Amino acid sequence: MSHIFIKWLINTIAIMLAIKFVPGITFSGEWWGILLTGVVFGLVNTFIRPLIKFFTLPLLIFSLGLFTFVINAAMLGVTSWVSERMNLGFHVDGFKSAFIGAFLISIVSLALSCFVNGGDRKQHPES
Repeated sequence: MSHIFIKWLINTIAIMLAIKFVPGITFSGEWWGILLTGVVFGLVNTFIRPLIKFFTLPLLIFSLGLFTFVINAAMLGVTSWVSERMNLGFHVDGFKSAFIGAFLISIVSLALSCFVNGGDRKQHPES
C-alpha cells in the first residue's frame, strides 16, 4: 500500500511542476483537485496506457520506442479530459503542451523514483 501512495505522491508532484513550468498546462481548482488529478493520472496510466501500447506496438517497434512520447502526451490529454469532466480544474491546452508536459512529468517521476528507491537498498555484506 505504501508503494502506491509513494507513486501517487511522485506523480502529483510531477504534475504540479508541469503546471508551474509548461505553458498551456493550467490548474484553476481547489487544492484537493490536484490530489485527485494525480489519482486520475495514475488510473489512466494503469488501465488505458497498456492497451494503447499494445495496439500501437508496430509503431513502437518501428520508431524504436520513440512513439512512447506520443503515448505519454495522449495519456496526459486523457487525464485533462477526465479532470475537466470531474471539474477538478486541470487543463492541458493542445498536443504541444501535452507533449512537453508529459516529457517533464516522465523526467521528474524518474528522478524522484530513483531518489526514493535509492534509500530502500539493503546493504549486503561481502562474503
